[in-house]
Amino acid sequence: MCTSIAMTTKDFYFGRNMDLDYQFGEHVVITPRNYSFQFRRAGILKKHYAMIGMATVEENYPLYAEAVNEKGLCMAGLNFPDNAYYPKKAQCGRENISPFELIPWVLGKCCSVEEAKKLLNTTCLIDIPFKADMPVASLHWHIADKNGSIVLEAMKNGIHVYDNPVQVMTNNPPFEFHMTNLGQYLNLTVDSPQNCFSKSASVLPFGKGLGSFGLPGDFSPASRFVKAAYLRLNSVCDNEEKESVSQFFRILDSVSVVNGSIITESSRPYYTTYSCCVNVDKGIFYYKTYYNSQITAVNMNHENLDEQCLKQFEMVRSQQIAWAN
Repeated sequence: MCTSIAMTTKDFYFGRNMDLDYQFGEHVVITPRNYSFQFRRAGILKKHYAMIGMATVEENYPLYAEAVNEKGLCMAGLNFPDNAYYPKKAQCGRENISPFELIPWVLGKCCSVEEAKKLLNTTCLIDIPFKADMPVASLHWHIADKNGSIVLEAMKNGIHVYDNPVQVMTNNPPFEFHMTNLGQYLNLTVDSPQNCFSKSASVLPFGKGLGSFGLPGDFSPASRFVKAAYLRLNSVCDNEEKESVSQFFRILDSVSVVNGSIITESSRPYYTTYSCCVNVDKGIFYYKTYYNSQITAVNMNHENLDEQCLKQFEMVRSQQIAWAN
């Protein structure tokens, strides 16, 4: 389970909660322009846009969970079990890409959501694992730039690309369900609620926040989608960088999963292992982990983006505390 958000104040921001029952060896990874991507069926991409994101590096290959490129295009893969489908057979006349290759394939080539749509029209997702002991992940993808968002879902009935006006995404069910489900919450308001109970009964609200009574608070994907969409669409924030970053993490915190609140079928705790927020305009990747609530930042523009080698940054996982005395 995961939640991703795109948000604009003065700058454009993109990020997500990563909800898992394990850590996957993730680092903040910068892929420079001249790192050579070797795709399994689509050849070699020697030159491309630089990108930064959270990834595990296997055999010197960045397996990105989410990333942002230097041109302002963002992409995150979110868990989509039982619905995601990738055929094993390659399709003639199309670029055949494995899901683990999709983020560098799109971010390496495209400047915008519109360019990504055109590329995806000629792309087929096929079932090719990175290696035998790493099966293909069941994912769908949130793709965004400062002008809008789309969702990509590959299912048995084909590949679907949806415009995403609320600019948030979670997990199952498919995106069309989430948008339909929002129709159940049209009564929510940031204002004090009006008395619709009865014209003859003088009923008054007894506290602040009753306009949002009924806003979901559980950890299910559908509920997280509604809550994240409501908060993101009604968010009020100053344009300054620190305020914008703080607001973004506040929204993510509202749908984060507490360790111990969900136990998997294999008796493992399922929780928000990290949260990230990227200032896409400035190329700054901010993150915090479950056990370190202090924000750490990596600026891709402080590195030489014309190099050929990946740049990895160890995550700061232990709690950092600023002592006042």
